[in-house]
Amino acid sequence: MKEYSGSLIRNIGLVGHASVGKTCLAEALLFNAGAVNRMGSTDSGSTVSDYLPDEIERKISITSSLLNLEWKNKKINILDMPGFSDFIGELIGGVKVVDTAVIVANAVGGIEGGTEIGYKQAENYNCSKLFFINRLDKENADSNNIISELTELYGTGAVPLHLPIGMALEFKGVVDLLKMKAFTYQDGKATASEIPAEMKDAAEAGREKIIEAAAESDDALLEKFFESGELTEDEINQGLKNGIASGKITPILLGSATQNIGIDLLLDFLVSACPSPLDKGAVKAFKGDTDEVQELPVDESGPAAVYVFKTISVHHVGELSLFKVYSGKVTSGMELINSSNDTTERLNQLYFLKGKNRKEVDSIIAGDLGATVKLKDTHTGETLCAKGARLRIPPPEFPNPLHRMAIITLKKGDEDKVASGLAKLQEEDPTFFMKVDPDIKQTIVFGQGETHLDINTKRLKDRFGVDVDLIKPRIPFRETIKKSSEAQGKFKRQSGGRGQYGDCWLKLEPLPRGAGFEFVDAIVGGVIPSKFVPAVEKGILEAMESGELAGYRVVDVKATCYDGSYHDVDSSEMAFKIAGSMGFKNGVERANPTILEPIYKVTVTVPSDFAGDVMGDVSARRGKIMGMEPEGKYQIIRAQLPLAELYKYNTALRSMTQGRGTYEMEFSHYEEVPHDVQEKLIAEAKAAREEEE
Repeated sequence: MKEYSGSLIRNIGLVGHASVGKTCLAEALLFNAGAVNRMGSTDSGSTVSDYLPDEIERKISITSSLLNLEWKNKKINILDMPGFSDFIGELIGGVKVVDTAVIVANAVGGIEGGTEIGYKQAENYNCSKLFFINRLDKENADSNNIISELTELYGTGAVPLHLPIGMALEFKGVVDLLKMKAFTYQDGKATASEIPAEMKDAAEAGREKIIEAAAESDDALLEKFFESGELTEDEINQGLKNGIASGKITPILLGSATQNIGIDLLLDFLVSACPSPLDKGAVKAFKGDTDEVQELPVDESGPAAVYVFKTISVHHVGELSLFKVYSGKVTSGMELINSSNDTTERLNQLYFLKGKNRKEVDSIIAGDLGATVKLKDTHTGETLCAKGARLRIPPPEFPNPLHRMAIITLKKGDEDKVASGLAKLQEEDPTFFMKVDPDIKQTIVFGQGETHLDINTKRLKDRFGVDVDLIKPRIPFRETIKKSSEAQGKFKRQSGGRGQYGDCWLKLEPLPRGAGFEFVDAIVGGVIPSKFVPAVEKGILEAMESGELAGYRVVDVKATCYDGSYHDVDSSEMAFKIAGSMGFKNGVERANPTILEPIYKVTVTVPSDFAGDVMGDVSARRGKIMGMEPEGKYQIIRAQLPLAELYKYNTALRSMTQGRGTYEMEFSHYEEVPHDVQEKLIAEAKAAREEEE
């Protein structure tokens, strides 16, 4: 492939709901451009972009796949991104580096959750957008309903550029309202003709809407349109191009990927009307490790700046880092600085990718996407730049994890391998992470859903050779007290020779929620020597690690040591430590102890039709509705729910809302567990202790 300048490059992302045909569309684009000899299918596992064993087995895209093709003397890079919400990190990471999002909609299923999520993420990252309504050849397909939904959701900026010729099983082509020609297809080959007489009025009306949208994208064009009522062909095209680049216009194109209908027209439109990296303008970068912003133009002659947006582990190769060159030109053998950690990286080999296939190249210029292998210390979301430049392109913001599971090793001795494997997966995937939770004595993995964690568990086995299971995680309950109490802790032991003696009086008081622990030394008159008082505190802290009700850590307590006694010979730090522990336990028993549970703030966004069901479900999960507000056709429900009731909530929400509901959650506070739940927890802890004995 020859080297293309930035103005001749189009970076395209295929986004949308799961199973709407994005991967099939990628195949059709490659086939029409002659980049592949035949179109593969997800059913047979023969597509270029879904090449991982998990993708072939599950028949879904799991990871973003980078492809490229040439069309009419321009290069098109394509990122085929997963639509399944468990892999939203792939979508967010991808829309950051592409310039146009082709949002694929299903002519049969209508506007689905993934369609709206794709649009929203493209908006967040200043990505131009166009809709491609796919599967118009399927039974019950109806583009008119989809177009009505799109214009209702996104306003008059969503402009149809095609009219269907036939519908569903009779679908055979489109009327292109820009070219004002009809294109019918036989075995994927297009034949251009005049617009059918019965469609001329609709075509004229549709073209008028395009002209109006083009005029509204530019003040000068709008003024001319008001004066003369018309625009030239060049002005219409320029107005469309400006409107798409600025986000004011989201064109709607029609077709069928599997039948290869309308794909050539889509390719024509991508190269003629969609923005190049240069059209999108400069990006914001930070200087070094500061928050000072610098505009970074997409300029081949500027300082080299490379942003790594994805890391893939490739068998027999190692780590493959996918990147976008935002500035300058990188060449094979070039040394760059990682602006996050100041390490030097050498770009030993550079590649253009077509799925799993790599084509080695000597250089990659500003605006283009490529890959390199075996970077030593550079991970997803980091920037490599020319020495002295120290520029840092900010990574996107990824959502908090929605799904947590405990991971257990099935074979003794594999713990270090599991930890190492999880750390490596965490470097590759910003929406996945793990932590060892000492409170519940479990290793917890966090992700966006069940499938997300299942996939990473399988990768642990395939890549690192370790077998693990995912189990329901424990909840980090706490214990506290509800009233003040006083108690003595006295430890006395005489067993021949020097004995042990420690005696302290403690006053325990509840503290506000979240205050933690406070210790007060109120000893006067030397009834306990000052050198032994810290041992009393140490004993209390040890006792707080396991509460008397169910063994959970005790929090939010003030302990005052105000009296006691000692023995000149037998007293020791150990004796007073034990006395402090005994006194604390005695005091807790008299202070009306209770169990606390973690409460999370949950923000649920659902179509208005499902709001009642979701609120009912929140209440059934012991949640509190804190408020609700409309956002277009959606309702945003704010609630507080116990973590114990949020297990697999994402799966339940998808089921309730036909996959259109989304939510975010973050820790809020601890509060007292209801009496019936508390009794159950105490009984379970008692049974566990008896079983251990």
